[in-house]
Amino acid sequence: MFDALDLPVAALVNSTMYDYAPQLVAAHRARGDEIVGHGRSNAERQGHLDEAAERALIGDATARLTKEEGRPPEGWLGPWISHSHRTPDLLAEAGYRYLLDWCMDDQPVWFRCRDGRRIMAVPYPQELNDIPAIVARKENGADFADMIVDQFDEMLELSQTRPLVMGLALHAYIVGQPHRLKHLRRALRHIVSRREAVWITTPGAIARHCAELPANIVP
Repeated sequence: MFDALDLPVAALVNSTMYDYAPQLVAAHRARGDEIVGHGRSNAERQGHLDEAAERALIGDATARLTKEEGRPPEGWLGPWISHSHRTPDLLAEAGYRYLLDWCMDDQPVWFRCRDGRRIMAVPYPQELNDIPAIVARKENGADFADMIVDQFDEMLELSQTRPLVMGLALHAYIVGQPHRLKHLRRALRHIVSRREAVWITTPGAIARHCAELPANIVP
């Protein structure tokens, strides 16, 4: 479906995926999708770890992704969106350009980190995310697709006065079910029909673009 609609994807990859389903990561690699760090496994959370253990988690995952992909990942989303007060510092020190854990705005913002470093928070969706919408709130596929369309139309209008970021978080085992997939396809077709009015891209491309803007445009 993504190929048919010519849509780029950012794949949030647990490093253990290279052991359990390497062919899935390879499929994203073949598409040229962005590979984003997502911890070692969603069986663990990093937010409760001490600094040494959290640094080791980030280091282990980063080393495996770098080895398999031939370059380090630029972005990170903590497993279960779990993070500590030190997470931005540790990610910046590990060479990450951006993180997705913070959902407080529809525009990117810089985080000040220790030792004079910084890292960009790129918006990640909690509403347009099939886990909280379909699994937690029990919305059906049609409702989820309507949410996407309504969000897109409203944000497209609002973006006439300032740039905005609209993210969409999908999990194959949820929206990949045929009875939901047909509705997702409808919503994505609606978005690509306005391709000339928006930039359909990945979080890494957004972070790179924002980092190249003149100082103080991104707060």
